[in-house]
Amino acid sequence: MTDRSRFAGMKVGVFLGGISAEREVSLRTGAAAAGALRRLGCEVREVDLREDWLGAVRDAGVDAAFLALHGRFGEDGCIQAACELARLPYTGSGVAASAIAMSKLLGKRMAASAGVPCAPDAVFEGEALSAARPPAFGFPLVVKPDREGSTVGVTIVREPAQWEPALAEAARHDRRVLVEAYIPGREITVAILNGRVLPAIEIVPQSGFYDYQSKYTSGKTEYVIPVPMERDILLRAERYTRDAARAIGIRGAARLDYRVDAAGNVFFLEANTIPGMTETSLLPKAAKFDGLSFDDLVAEILSDAGLGK
Repeated sequence: MTDRSRFAGMKVGVFLGGISAEREVSLRTGAAAAGALRRLGCEVREVDLREDWLGAVRDAGVDAAFLALHGRFGEDGCIQAACELARLPYTGSGVAASAIAMSKLLGKRMAASAGVPCAPDAVFEGEALSAARPPAFGFPLVVKPDREGSTVGVTIVREPAQWEPALAEAARHDRRVLVEAYIPGREITVAILNGRVLPAIEIVPQSGFYDYQSKYTSGKTEYVIPVPMERDILLRAERYTRDAARAIGIRGAARLDYRVDAAGNVFFLEANTIPGMTETSLLPKAAKFDGLSFDDLVAEILSDAGLGK
């Protein structure tokens, strides 16, 4: 466990807010992280990045940046590149890994290159969207913007009449749309913290679909830990998490999501390189089950802050 005393008097900028569709969640993540950092003895400055991001990073006047930004400009390598240019050490994954993981398509391709199973998919981009037809793997399928988080713009399409509206909704958020075969079964998430794989959590939304409301409204989703699955399935998910994280180049804390079908096959969905730290977030739940308090978790994340990742 990280020695907390090393952070006493350290000046830390918590970069939060931003301008993505996940701004409100980022504000909550940042506030929770800032509270923990103060309890660790850090001098904390909360920086809401809404405009002049480069100036804010350059003039932050801190020893390290704790990145609490979700979605565009926060998880996609942009703020990481700004920190690199300013020579300001920052938490989490580097520029390349952040950009890869933010793209569900690229994240899947890198995971697959490491032997991690992924659902069949098709990609439609730009002008091709207007003539897009449902892929050969058929219904039901999942239509999602390639570079969004928190299930923003995602639709489960069960019949042809839903196809075009789902494409249009996804295209509102990104010019590249990823279409995947829907994997019936159960959903689990596995976090990794500085190379240490944390216990899996099963996600059981009341609505049957883990959408934005299910994620961020207390009581809308049941989180089950330990997961009542065969040990072999959970060991495979652990191995896939380690392999995918290595292939993508993930650092610090991240969370990887999977679907598990009735036969016990595990399919990688996506990696989240700045997981939420709200009261309903999954990373803190997994860490707590593994013996890490919230403050210890924040200390572990901060301990990996650096440059040139």
